[in-house]
Amino acid sequence: VFAKNNAHAEFIAERFNISYPQYAGQFARVITFKTEYAQSLIDDFSIKAKSPHIAISVDMLDTGIDVPEVLNLVFFKVVRSKTKFWQMIGRGTRLCENLFAPGEDKKHFLIFDFCQNLEYFGQDLPAVEGSVGQSLGQRLFNARLELIGALDRTMALDGPRATDAEPAGHIRLTVRGIRNETAQLLHATVSGMSLDSFVVRPKRRWVELWSKAESWTDLGAEKLQEVSTHLSGLPTSVRDDDEEAKRFDLVMLRLQLAALNAEPGFDRLKVQVRELADALLELGSIPAVREQMQLIEAVAGEEWWLDVTVPMLEQARRKLRALIKLLEVKKRKIVYTNFEDELGESVEVKLPIGGSAGDFERFRAKMRMYLRAHENHLALHKLRRNLPLTAADLVELERMLLDSGLGTTKDLQKASEESHGLGLFVRSLVGLDREAATAALADFINDKTLSSNQIEFVNLIVRHLTENGAMDAARLYEPPFTGYAPQGPDALFSSAQVEKLFGVLSEVRANALAA
Repeated sequence: VFAKNNAHAEFIAERFNISYPQYAGQFARVITFKTEYAQSLIDDFSIKAKSPHIAISVDMLDTGIDVPEVLNLVFFKVVRSKTKFWQMIGRGTRLCENLFAPGEDKKHFLIFDFCQNLEYFGQDLPAVEGSVGQSLGQRLFNARLELIGALDRTMALDGPRATDAEPAGHIRLTVRGIRNETAQLLHATVSGMSLDSFVVRPKRRWVELWSKAESWTDLGAEKLQEVSTHLSGLPTSVRDDDEEAKRFDLVMLRLQLAALNAEPGFDRLKVQVRELADALLELGSIPAVREQMQLIEAVAGEEWWLDVTVPMLEQARRKLRALIKLLEVKKRKIVYTNFEDELGESVEVKLPIGGSAGDFERFRAKMRMYLRAHENHLALHKLRRNLPLTAADLVELERMLLDSGLGTTKDLQKASEESHGLGLFVRSLVGLDREAATAALADFINDKTLSSNQIEFVNLIVRHLTENGAMDAARLYEPPFTGYAPQGPDALFSSAQVEKLFGVLSEVRANALAA
């Protein structure tokens, strides 16, 4: 099965395991660059009688692998390279003697193409004129031009003119100061366009005109359009190689424009910036982030946005732009198709949902940061070390969380209800000390000679406890545990051992609850 990306491959495997639970965990396996022991899985796939029998791959198995028994190819991604397409088809063309029975050799294979690749390569497509989208630099250039125009209109309505001079070398976070600094940046960009370049040379007239500082003091809609048409996108010596910072600049510029023009897109952009601030909250251990933590918390909250101004947005842009590169590159939004099946009788159920899930997630993120900064607190120390909590510990824990000012009594009540206890909620944020998690399973492991699968299974439990603080026994019958024991722990351990394992997990959970 040729999947588009790793997430897509994982989703295909998940759906297969749900549809065919009797084969879950072994029959169909994901083999991508992220897969541990990928080569071992490929070797197993190459053996006719050994699982996996279905390989779900991203690029790794497109070329260079010969498994004569392959009878089915599933194209779950678009391919536009003819060479690569035929190489992928070649995975099914390998001859195999006696495949169906003695004397019945492999004479055909099937292709399941869900993305019209066969149609694409099976016809002569007419030539089309290509189009090139604007580069990030060009979009930034044009957005700054729009900002100058919007600020000029605002100042014209309010009284002061953009042509009113600021003291030399002095830029303030005022509407006029932002306008003038933006104009200075664009002027420097144009001044950096070399007329020796064959790309720039045809635009000499406009480059020479707008390389003069005085050209930027009095701009109207026609002049701004002229600059955009003739100069945006031309190469310049003024460079900024921080790609993520430039993308953040563009979002903030559009926010400023939306605020000035009262555009409906403001709320969408606001959510985007708040999500970035939320992500930065997780990086409080980095000095550069910690230095701006007060601003980050404000931007992530709701109150800061109630009366937000262009200077406030500009301040946030300047102080946070260099931090954006610290975040993981955001994945594109995953789109799941949902083809309609024939279903039995269905009943509509309305669920009462109160509050904002996004706000509660922000509460969790802030609380996680706060708790990690106060790990020496006695109750937190007990939770991390898997020591039993007392009722007094829980009272003190609740008092500490309320005193932090990060949440209300209602927030804590909701958190406690969802986690089945305040101690379990806090433990889910700070996790369990790895040494404590290993010690909890020590009696289970001692005096036993474990197989490699048993060891990996126990290590998975330790990892889960370390990250999440507790776990239900039912999780042992779900991925990733079923990767080592498709039928759950009963396939690896005796009944007495499984009961003991359940007891360990119950004890770890109970220690986070008051006796």
